Amino acid sequence: MASPADILTIPLDDWVNTVVRDWLVPNFRPAFRAMQWPITQVLQGLEWVLQTTPMLVFTVLLALVAWRTAGRGVAIFTLVSLAFIDMIGLWPQTMTTLAMIVTAVFFCTIIGVPVGILAASSDRFQSFIRPVLDIMQTIPSFVYLVPIVMLFGVGMVPGIIATIIFALPPIIRLTNLGIRNVRGDLIEAGHAFGATRWQMLVEIQFPLALRTVMAGLNQTLMLALSMAVIAALIGAGGLGLVVNTGLGRLDVGGATAGGVGIVIIAIILDRITQALGEKRAPGHVTLWSTIRGYFSRPAAEPAGEPERAG
Repeated sequence: MASPADILTIPLDDWVNTVVRDWLVPNFRPAFRAMQWPITQVLQGLEWVLQTTPMLVFTVLLALVAWRTAGRGVAIFTLVSLAFIDMIGLWPQTMTTLAMIVTAVFFCTIIGVPVGILAASSDRFQSFIRPVLDIMQTIPSFVYLVPIVMLFGVGMVPGIIATIIFALPPIIRLTNLGIRNVRGDLIEAGHAFGATRWQMLVEIQFPLALRTVMAGLNQTLMLALSMAVIAALIGAGGLGLVVNTGLGRLDVGGATAGGVGIVIIAIILDRITQALGEKRAPGHVTLWSTIRGYFSRPAAEPAGEPERAG
């Protein structure tokens, strides 16, 4: 039986090779290498801070953050879990992984939040960015590791770039969703108060969408952690390298120890970011607080009749 391939064969692999290997790499590889500079600076600074901070000091500080944001139970879990990581000999690798993840999430945030805001303000841009995000979320991570290696080389920074591509879509989608779901009557009230477009965004829309944005940040963080092992395939270090080394040597204990370390870091960061999303910032005088006070103010009681002079 005839099939479409008997009529026409599309050499997609040859087209991709021509674009990436024969055109993109020779012409733009220096530009892509230059793009690594800000990521390298943030990563090196953060890793230096984490590696030079004494284990006990860092553990106490993170436990205090967990206690202030997520409660006593998460703080106790943080203390016990970080002590366990140190006792199994994976503290330096854990700090390297944490530096990589925080760097990736930082760049996801400074890229994703503005893109999400732009998508919320323009239906045309949203219709353009949606299929791009679909591709970024569904394409297997191993597929784009090859062009990343060809354009950026191997090492920790290319691993972070792969992590950024993989973990970026949730924060864009949920920032867009949160701003679009702000109640229309509050937008109209802002216009009635004479708010500019910037004031509407900063003082009404973004504060009301903050919980949804934080949910997107939480999902981005979890996706970045899930890339720790895959990024180790192109030269990234940390706990992902421990897992890959254990797999290569059939060392079940080493791979398990690295996986447990990743799970512990994921649980701690997940609980802290979830708690940050649920908490509200202390009130301050903004356009949103003014509108909220205006609509929640009880109706004025009718004035009584003036007393007559005796």
